[in-house]
Amino acid sequence: MNITFTDEAVKRLEKLMCELETSVLQLKYDTDGCGCVVNGVAMLFISEKAESDYLKVDTNYKPIYLPKEAIVYWDDNMTIGYVEKYNCFQLKSSVQMINPRMSLINECQSA
Repeated sequence: MNITFTDEAVKRLEKLMCELETSVLQLKYDTDGCGCVVNGVAMLFISEKAESDYLKVDTNYKPIYLPKEAIVYWDDNMTIGYVEKYNCFQLKSSVQMINPRMSLINECQSA
């Protein structure tokens, strides 16, 4: 699996990352309230530490962690971008727009 961050996404994340050296990025597949597991929504999280059962994927920015059970829902090559006009991230691949308005949840701020 290959995940690439655009320059815009890196700039935005640099402003939002926790000051903790252990903070990590996680890409989660949320299915709560979706009715069907294949209708899940991709969400980006900044967390103090990675979940123990998550898969580490190296990127051009920082490693990102994904739940192993959700790997089947991701494409092999994906890009995470940032759209300033809408103040949101995007997750896409060469074959589909996975989430054009992906939320970022900063769990470090709520701690």
